[in-house]
Amino acid sequence: MSLTKKEQRLRRARQTRIRIAQQGAVRLTVNRTNLHIYASVISADGAKVLASASTAEKEVRAQLGAAGKGGNTAAASLIGKRIAEKAKAAGIEKVAFDRAGFAYHGRVKALADAAREAGLQF
Repeated sequence: MSLTKKEQRLRRARQTRIRIAQQGAVRLTVNRTNLHIYASVISADGAKVLASASTAEKEVRAQLGAAGKGGNTAAASLIGKRIAEKAKAAGIEKVAFDRAGFAYHGRVKALADAAREAGLQF
């Protein structure tokens, strides 16, 4: 019995979330689809979303231009900057990065690098 690609990703995500929960850290979680990328900062107990940003937001789509491409690294780095600004406004400086089982490459890496440059520590 082999796992599907999605089941493999969710298995990796579950392992990461167990480790982050043991640390008791606020986490920055990332989800990506073909069209959009989403980021949210979730409280240490996992009960509350403290900040969120995505390429589906009206302001972000306006910044991306007429094409409105939310599925590229430029859009991901914009979301990284926005989530860092929103987290800092909520008083959060340090987070644990939860890539939800996605490979640390491409859009996920661009989001993480932009969040670090904007002052978020992880």
